[in-house]
Amino acid sequence: MWFRVLLLGILVGSGAGAQEGDRTGEEQRSLVPRELIPPAPPLSPEEALKSFRLQPGFRVECVAADPLVQNPIQIAFDPDGRLWVLEMRGYMPNIDGRGELEKSGDVVVLEDTDGDGRMDKRTVFLDGLVMPRALALVRGGVLVAEPPNLWFCRDTNGDLKCDEKSAVASDYAIEADPKLGARANHEHTANGLLRNLDNWIYSANYTARFRNTDGFWQREPTIYRGQWGISQDDFGRLFYNSNEDPLRADFVPSHYLVRNPHHRNPAGVNVKLYDDRAVWPSRVNPGVNRGYRPGQLRPDGTLATFTAACAPLVYRGDDFPREFEGNVFVCEPSANLIKRYVLEDQGVGFKAKNAYDRAEFLASTDERFRPVNLNNGPDGCLYLVDMYHGILEHHLYVTSYLRQQILDRGLDKHSGLGRIYRVVSESKAPGPRPHLSRARPEELVECLSHPNGWWRDTAQRLLVEGNDPSVVAALKQLAVSGASPLGRLHALWTLEGTRQLDLAVLKKAISDAHPKVRAAAMRISEPLLKNQAELVDELLRHVDDPAPEAQLQLALTLGEIREPRAEQALAQIALRNAGDIYLRDAIVSGLEGRELEFLEGLLRGSGLAGTNAGAEKLLGALAECVFTEVNPDRVNRLLDLAASGLAGGDGQRAALLDGIINTAPPRAKGSAKIKPVHLKAEPGALAVLARSEAKGIQERAKKIADLIIWPGKLGAEPEANVRPLSAEEQKWFEQGKELFLVSCGACHQPHGMGQEGLAPPLVDTDWVLGPPQRMVRIVLHGLHGPVNVKGRTYQLDMPALGVFDDDQIAGILTYVRREWGHTATPVEPELVKKIRAETEKREEAWTEAELMKIP
Repeated sequence: MWFRVLLLGILVGSGAGAQEGDRTGEEQRSLVPRELIPPAPPLSPEEALKSFRLQPGFRVECVAADPLVQNPIQIAFDPDGRLWVLEMRGYMPNIDGRGELEKSGDVVVLEDTDGDGRMDKRTVFLDGLVMPRALALVRGGVLVAEPPNLWFCRDTNGDLKCDEKSAVASDYAIEADPKLGARANHEHTANGLLRNLDNWIYSANYTARFRNTDGFWQREPTIYRGQWGISQDDFGRLFYNSNEDPLRADFVPSHYLVRNPHHRNPAGVNVKLYDDRAVWPSRVNPGVNRGYRPGQLRPDGTLATFTAACAPLVYRGDDFPREFEGNVFVCEPSANLIKRYVLEDQGVGFKAKNAYDRAEFLASTDERFRPVNLNNGPDGCLYLVDMYHGILEHHLYVTSYLRQQILDRGLDKHSGLGRIYRVVSESKAPGPRPHLSRARPEELVECLSHPNGWWRDTAQRLLVEGNDPSVVAALKQLAVSGASPLGRLHALWTLEGTRQLDLAVLKKAISDAHPKVRAAAMRISEPLLKNQAELVDELLRHVDDPAPEAQLQLALTLGEIREPRAEQALAQIALRNAGDIYLRDAIVSGLEGRELEFLEGLLRGSGLAGTNAGAEKLLGALAECVFTEVNPDRVNRLLDLAASGLAGGDGQRAALLDGIINTAPPRAKGSAKIKPVHLKAEPGALAVLARSEAKGIQERAKKIADLIIWPGKLGAEPEANVRPLSAEEQKWFEQGKELFLVSCGACHQPHGMGQEGLAPPLVDTDWVLGPPQRMVRIVLHGLHGPVNVKGRTYQLDMPALGVFDDDQIAGILTYVRREWGHTATPVEPELVKKIRAETEKREEAWTEAELMKIP
């Protein structure tokens, strides 16, 4: 056996890859001696319970097990505590994935009919699904994701079986391919369907959010979030992750940070929370896909760091001890464990710290234990969804090394299993089973203050969906005088969801004793600000609010108001909080087209005296926005400002100039030339700066001279004569622009400058402006990092967009090659068609090394 593994390693190392996941040049030798690898037979639920290593003070109970449930991947509790389960029974039924297109997926409802805590009745609500990905209970029915479709399914006659199905979206799959159908890359397909505190439904791996108001589905674009699973805390902040990246969060509602196209890569979303990616399994883990790489496994054979992080969950129950409230649990199915993170507040944000030293909350010695989802239960307990499946990796990524690991221990056998567990605190009994479907509206209002987040969320959903006018008064009373801050918070969002907010409630809520309630009221008030001067007055009274979260939201909300006193308030907030990157970017995000005037006002005032690094960064950010706008008159005003005595000293002057220079990020050798801003005449301010004796100013002036051009400038190259697009090419461009904003803009951003930690820039990059044959391949099949962009290395997995036809792909690429000042040739559909045919058998993503060989 060792000889076969060695032979496979030699073959892969020489470029003769035997599996779709193999990469040229990698030697795939097993690093764990075979005698140290225990067998992995399927265990009964009772045996599996004995395999768990759990922190003291808790116990694990089996709630459901095969054959009652098979290959579960997501669950949801309905208002009466019944367990809805999504079964992906087609996932890797064998080592080659044959049969995954069969209609074998189900949505089932499990019930505990005798009250013993274990499910004993199974009803199939919906069957015949091809690789379903997600579900969510809404409006008396259920959303079911069967990529590329998102269905709204209902039972209209009370038999608990779906008899009505309508489409909500037909693109609920970033990587769907019409030729492959549901066989498209399952590891990079939309999922999650989390109903957030703000009444919108968010997903992982997808760039739209949904909301159903009065029976009609609304859709809005949002940012890309993570890979598998999504969660929220008590205040609606979103958490997500991806394979090797265990935990990220949004500190700021994402829609605010895309409102200023001049302000690129603002901070506050997709924030990395952890410093340590280490995991501590209870068994050796040779069966991970890249287990042959040095450093992937420790010397003892255990996985060293996350490789399949998924399904983060903020614990919001009431069964665990208080110190667990707001903790985040993360699944690592490849290492058969669940990690617990404790969040530590840091101003408007927080950091995640491992709860234990070289240990995990729960780990199993059973290799088939595959925790793929977590839930807060109505009883306050933590629920674990265990797919209990030997093969975790999809065949598109399986390496020859992993294939041998699977065969060695028979992990490809005994499919169709699955378990659902709950973790219970030894110090408190689980809570009662709910019966909220029969609750009166006023009882649901009381549930908004329940200590268990499941009850609050469910009550809010039912109240919004029911929209019963008889409880509006009770909701308003709770919003302004409820004993629980969380109850007041949910009451506000329930009123928002039912469109029953009024001036009096909002004025009181903006002055609530709890800062997060104040912040929510500020955000919710925004639709009324144009017509309610009293509400603006109330907001302005909180300019000196001491709470970071209230200051942050006030800065965001004031950016929605176009009047001088709002800008004056923003200036006050800026002067006090410029050192906080999230507050600083929140302020700049709301100043589109007003950055220069705001900057001038700051410099005229006295608040910047004795400037600090934070204030200088604010000045630089504002200057960067003005220069990015490329308005010649405003660029001249900016340069005059930097050269004048108003700049307030060399530190502030340098900050302004650095902001301008930052519009041209570092470039790799041989990259496209910088496109200068065209001015009407030579700026006198530049000559003044070039003569400055202050340290570093002359050097900065020289760099800025490379970024601007004027008639008669010595050595300036004439502007290239760009062939205009033909009428047909212009149609491609316009179609491509629309598709880019929907499918690509959430990651790369509408301005094409990308997002830190998520997507590299597109503007002025060799990838976009170079041979179009490379970009066509990336769009068709995806790109696997590392990849070098403008001198920086990005570790990424860009999903394919094969769902688009040849004309659409040509349009997207034509758009990015001619937008943002680009002058590259358009891409014709015939080229896409030709490359699609040449690469039709390819399923794996491209690597940079492969693409660089293409001329």
